[in-house]
Formats: sequence, C-alpha cells, structure tokens
Amino acid sequence: MSVGRRRLLAALALPWFAPLARADAYAEFFRAIALDDGRAVADLLRRGFDPNARDAHRQPALIVALHEDSRQAAQALLASAELRVEERNAKDESALMMAALSGNLQAARTLIARDADVNKTGWTPLHYAASSSAPEAVDMVRLLLEHAAYIDAASPNGTTPVMMAARYGQIDVARLLLQEGADPALRNQQGLTAIDFARQAGRDGLVQDILAAVRRSRASGGKW
Repeated sequence: MSVGRRRLLAALALPWFAPLARADAYAEFFRAIALDDGRAVADLLRRGFDPNARDAHRQPALIVALHEDSRQAAQALLASAELRVEERNAKDESALMMAALSGNLQAARTLIARDADVNKTGWTPLHYAASSSAPEAVDMVRLLLEHAAYIDAASPNGTTPVMMAARYGQIDVARLLLQEGADPALRNQQGLTAIDFARQAGRDGLVQDILAAVRRSRASGGKW
C-alpha cells in the first residue's frame, strides 16, 4: 500500500476514533474524582480536559468532588485557571455551598479567594455551614462571616441560618450565630422561629439560650 493511501485511510479513521477517546477521557475523569485521585485529575486537565465538565446527572465536576468529599480531586480542579467557580447544579447549589456543608475549609478559602459568591440568593453557603455536622462547622461559619456573609439570610421559605443550626446543625454553631448578632425573632413562611426549630430537635438547653437572646433583643429595642 502506498504512503499516500495509508495517510488517506488514517485521516478517514480519525472521526471514528476521536469520540471514543473523548468518551474514555470523560469516564476516566469522573472515575478519578470518585476515587479522589488528584494526580489523575490534574493529568487529565493538563491534557486539555475541561474542568467544568458535568457528570451524567449534569453536576459540575467540582460540585461532585466536594459532595463526595474527594479533597485531592477538588484541590486539583481548584488549581485550574479555567475552572468556573460559580457553576451551579439543578438545585442551584454552588461549590462553596458544598464546601461549607462538608467542612472543607481549604476549598472554601480558595473559592472565596476566586470570588465565589458568599451571598448568593436563595439558600446560601451560610445555611449549609449552619446545618453541617462536620467538625469544622464552627470555623466554617466564622470564615463565611469574616467574608461578609449575611447572618440573617432568608432561604426561599424564609428560613435563616440560625434556624438551620438550631435543629440540624451543631449547638455551638447556633450559639455562635446568636453571639454574632443573628436575629432570634425572625420567622419563616411557616411562622416558625429558631426557638421552634430547637424545640423540634429536643434541644432544651439551646431553647433557653435563644430565649435569653430574645430577652437581650427586647432590652436593646429589638422587634420581638
């Protein structure tokens, strides 16, 4: 076979093999994230793989890594200059929200440094940090407040971070939010306050803490 004919056949074959190569890279990329193989993720990114790729459920790669607590994979993604840190999933969750929920302080700091939205509308990173059971939850809340997170942010149904902490998060987080000025008098769309959330969780000691915050609010001219 002549050299020219071999080159022609090779050129004709490329369109068939290229999609297969892309498919293999896609599977390899998300497998590396699931296994928390940061080196493999970084190698694929160096080879030109898109750090903003979405998985089969349309979840951005970084959100997948942070949700699975694949910290080395997340670090490799965050090192990419092409990464878009405000890519959201179908629930309007951001990477910073996932980092806040899992207590990944390193990722949260990097995201904030790259201008991730601390005060996005709807559910916020502070809501997620307030509801977290991670050991780093208190430090995460402090970090977000240090970067101007709105302490009384209202979710779509009016629930605030201190309400989330009172029922779902750590008691120390709820107390920190109260100390930092969270309004204990606010009600969500169901008419519930942080006291109601704490009562639903059977946290009687926290109920007393919130009542004390209410009394302080009244004494200082608060609304309740």
